[in-house]
Amino acid sequence: MVMATVVSASLAGGAVADDYRKNPFTLTYQGAITENIKGKVNIHPVTYQLHGIKIVANIYTPPNYDPTKKYPVVVVAHPNGGVKEQVAGLYAQRLAELDYITIAADAAYQGGSGGEPRYVDKPANRIEDIHGMADYISQYAGADTDRIGLLGICGGGGYSIKAAQTDKRFKAVATLSMFDSGLVRRNGYMDSQLDTIQQRLKQATDARAQEAAGGNVIYVGGDNKLTKNQIASLPFELYRQGMEYYQYTHAHPNSSSKYTMSSLLDLMRFDAASNMDLINQPLLMMAGSKADSLYMTEKAFKGATGTKNKELYLIPDATHIETYWVPKYVDQAVDKLIQFYGKNL
Repeated sequence: MVMATVVSASLAGGAVADDYRKNPFTLTYQGAITENIKGKVNIHPVTYQLHGIKIVANIYTPPNYDPTKKYPVVVVAHPNGGVKEQVAGLYAQRLAELDYITIAADAAYQGGSGGEPRYVDKPANRIEDIHGMADYISQYAGADTDRIGLLGICGGGGYSIKAAQTDKRFKAVATLSMFDSGLVRRNGYMDSQLDTIQQRLKQATDARAQEAAGGNVIYVGGDNKLTKNQIASLPFELYRQGMEYYQYTHAHPNSSSKYTMSSLLDLMRFDAASNMDLINQPLLMMAGSKADSLYMTEKAFKGATGTKNKELYLIPDATHIETYWVPKYVDQAVDKLIQFYGKNL
């Protein structure tokens, strides 16, 4: 049975996602906030400037939030192509339910945030987005700046470990289903494109030259919705389940898998797992035991020699994308996060 069928059957048997069109905050995940109620977790859409670009974010405050008190904080970085209304929002809300102030923002040039041309996807920008979330939330009423944690999901996980290598405001660092965008853009997923590296670098170089000359921006990927049969024929489980998640079960109009081809000049020389010895903070890296992306988490974790407080936690039977939404896997990840942040923040 192909995974497309499995996911659709799960939806038929019981809702696992919310329709963004029916949510006033356009949230897509199951159990999402639909209104702010006194005494409950509340959501606060905010905007701020980061190097002249407008960033849109959601801040979640705990039940019975009192701005005169101090709360631990968690910054949540979303996956590649994702937006704050999807899995990043789910984990931000779940942590807020357990007395954390949390923030999830759309990356610059992506989602609802500003920046032109659209869908620039450069590692330096994504890392700066994480620093920027820390800047903003540090000024928020009730935020304890001595207790700031970081959670990076998928591509956001790769960028989070880079941010935490130098930004010591983050006192505890966690990743979920970490994805090394540089490694994959360079070598292909599971090293499937090693023989085309130079060809793709030439295409990226030509794309940048065309942009510099005032020509059209060239994109990799696109927004064309794949059929279920097309999804089933994709070569890797991450891509099959990812397309189901982003195009069907948890779709959001601001979410897009495309990026500027010229971004590959930056992406292909990036390595999330380099300089891991600079992380001296407590480190938790979580992944599904059946995730075909697990090799990236294992590589980064092995290099984290600068901290003695580190743990690799495998969620039994979960795949990469299933950690985004399957309730039993999300529950396990949240439980582990609460133990980790509770001990280290």
